[in-house]
Amino acid sequence: MIQSINPYNGEVVYEFKELTEEEVNETIDHVNNTYLEWKKTSFEERKQLMEKAAEVLKSNAKEYAKVMSLEMGKPITQAIAEVEKCAWVCTYYAHNAEDFLTKEFIKTDAFKSYVSYEPLGVILAVMPWNYPFWQVFRFAAPSLMAGNTAVLKHASNVMKCAELIEDVFTKAGFPKNVFKSLYIKSDKVENVIKNPKVKAVTLTGSKPAGSKVASLAASEIKKSVLELGGNNAFIVLKDADIEEAVKTAVNARYQNTGQSCIAAKRLLLHEDIATDFLAKYKEAVSDKKSGDPLDEDTYIGVMAREDLAEELEGQVNKSVEMGATIFLGGKRKGAYYEPTIVTDITFDMPVFKEETFGPVISVVTFKTVEEAIKISNNSDFGLGVSVFTKDFKQIEKYLPEFDEGAVFINEMVKSDPRLPFGGIKISGYGRELSHHGIKEFVNTKTVYLK
Repeated sequence: MIQSINPYNGEVVYEFKELTEEEVNETIDHVNNTYLEWKKTSFEERKQLMEKAAEVLKSNAKEYAKVMSLEMGKPITQAIAEVEKCAWVCTYYAHNAEDFLTKEFIKTDAFKSYVSYEPLGVILAVMPWNYPFWQVFRFAAPSLMAGNTAVLKHASNVMKCAELIEDVFTKAGFPKNVFKSLYIKSDKVENVIKNPKVKAVTLTGSKPAGSKVASLAASEIKKSVLELGGNNAFIVLKDADIEEAVKTAVNARYQNTGQSCIAAKRLLLHEDIATDFLAKYKEAVSDKKSGDPLDEDTYIGVMAREDLAEELEGQVNKSVEMGATIFLGGKRKGAYYEPTIVTDITFDMPVFKEETFGPVISVVTFKTVEEAIKISNNSDFGLGVSVFTKDFKQIEKYLPEFDEGAVFINEMVKSDPRLPFGGIKISGYGRELSHHGIKEFVNTKTVYLK
């Protein structure tokens, strides 16, 4: 059995019987057979269905949000916002997919030559627990609108979310088997990737998981897209609006209890404003309520599993042994880890060089913009960076110096259906969202008529 355990109280809330290999293969057969018909449907038909999916999400937002809170501890108000964002991405691709995938006519020596964008077939998504709805829909909406079908291997602790996501498409009126959830554990993924009817795979998760999936996909000569986390810097220059920067930095680090690939994990402060900023930041973080994820006033919930909280605790404790100072927090109780600020950082400490996937931020000071960029780039990751400054003209000159997939000025790094999302270095490759994302899983076909 695959169990979902409520991290707030340790109770088993849902159980699912794991599929056998034969059942998995039968499911993929059904999804592939559906693809053969689905790819022939018009964009208008897909648009109507995807708009209906958005309506289903919005009308059931509280129900779906509660399941997220029970399975992985997401504060309920943040869970509702996540469902609403999924409705947005459905609507976005419903309205834009046809334009994104329209034929591109190119003048050559031929009578007619153009590029067409055609679906690939069955796409496998291997998804994590931290945004159990959003991570899936930002893949599913463009993939289905492109004419592909999909199978989902969700994280084992959020299988009820996987069931509900499949149900969204069913309620919206999509053909049966356009999207199916596979109730399997990670050791069964290899066989899914090797199934000849699965044409590509996308994964959001850890570097070890990404490395393994990418290797398997490569061995089968199948396309893969990887989003593997980050160690984002949040840089505050001395001319920044401190009040606004403090407010944004709190959300950038502590929303979703810090369990986000794009969270601000390293706080870089100009030495002239560091003392003032930290005092205000500590106060703002301390004001955030921790508690039951189902309580609407809760901002910091529990981490998704106790072992994850223990891992985070180990990173902090090791850093303290190396000379770091806990400026705020630092204590754990079960799956709950206090919102924590760590100072006196050196670059070899775990809280600086590793991804801290929870409510912990490390603080470093700098003297110049050039030094801040050097510190920010001192990472194996390259997902995104935030910079707060009032001088747009100055900072734009430095943008090419950041080794990141995204640079956000005076805003936290976030995903937006209208913009490409993804990283470089060990943060992965490929892009999700925007017109870039929908083209990851299509056949870019050259047509030449003479």
